[in-house]
This record gives sequence, structure tokens and C-alpha cells, in this order.
Amino acid sequence: MKQTPERDQEFTEFVSTRRAQLVRVAVLLLSGDRAGAEDVVQTALTRLYLAWPRVRLTSVDAYARRCVVNAAIDDRRSVFRRREQVHAEVPDITAVEASYTDHTTLLALLATLPARMRAAVVLRYVEGLDVATTAEALGCSEGTVRSQSTRGLERLRADFPQHAHRFAS
Repeated sequence: MKQTPERDQEFTEFVSTRRAQLVRVAVLLLSGDRAGAEDVVQTALTRLYLAWPRVRLTSVDAYARRCVVNAAIDDRRSVFRRREQVHAEVPDITAVEASYTDHTTLLALLATLPARMRAAVVLRYVEGLDVATTAEALGCSEGTVRSQSTRGLERLRADFPQHAHRFAS
């Protein structure tokens, strides 16, 4: 199906307004790997562009999130996935900001969860999506979302009791 200039413009506007949010989700799904998140979002946007003529504009956000989640999971499964560890750069300032520390801690805690469980926790509790929307994004049942997100929070509370206050549901 051939893209029309209007649809291309709609896609460009969507990317301009939503790309940063998609990268944020991807960073969390990939445990802080910003470069990997950029790659995952680019893959997701490519898939979205190819499907754009079939995607209803009322469900484009959900479709885009699902593309990001699937691309992140595919990236983790890839045989050719890079094996190096990504670390945050040392900040230029001398004092560590609380938001930086909180963000770094959150990424480290989420990194302990398996990919699907981490995706459920991120979409439900970090992004604030409801169970139905999360289930749609993950391509699973609502019961699976509830069990994966509950188990993820329980695991985080058990493994990191000093951070239990962060995991209040």
C-alpha cells in the first residue's frame, strides 16, 4: 500500500511528539542501556512506519508501545546482541543529584527482573498504564499482566527490602 503525503505527515508528527516517551520506556526495558534503547526505538518506528497505513490513529500509541516492547525483547534474544556492559557517564558536577541517583537505582533494580516481568512492571507502575493497555502492549492476557507485575514487585521487595518503599503498589 502506497503512503500518501498526509499519512507521512501524520507519522512525522507522531514521531516528533512521542519519540522521547518511547525512548524512556525502552531505556527502562533495557536496564539503562541508552544506546540500545535508541536502536530499539528506531526498529520499532521502522515497523510502525511499515504498518502505518493499517494502524488506526486512535490506537497508534498502544501499537507503538507494543512495537517497542517486542523490539526490546527481540533485542535481548538476539544471538548477535552486543555483550558489553553499558555504564552511566560520570557527571560533570561534583555533587550527585537525587534524581540521578534515583534513576540509576531504579534501573539497577529493574535489571534484576526477567525481560517480560520487567516490561509488565515498567508499563504498569512506571508508565502508569492500566492492566488492559499493558496486556495489549505485551500481547498477553490481563491475568498474565497482573501475575507478572505482582510477582515482579514481590521479587523486588524480597530482594531489596531497603528499597521496599519504592515498590508500593
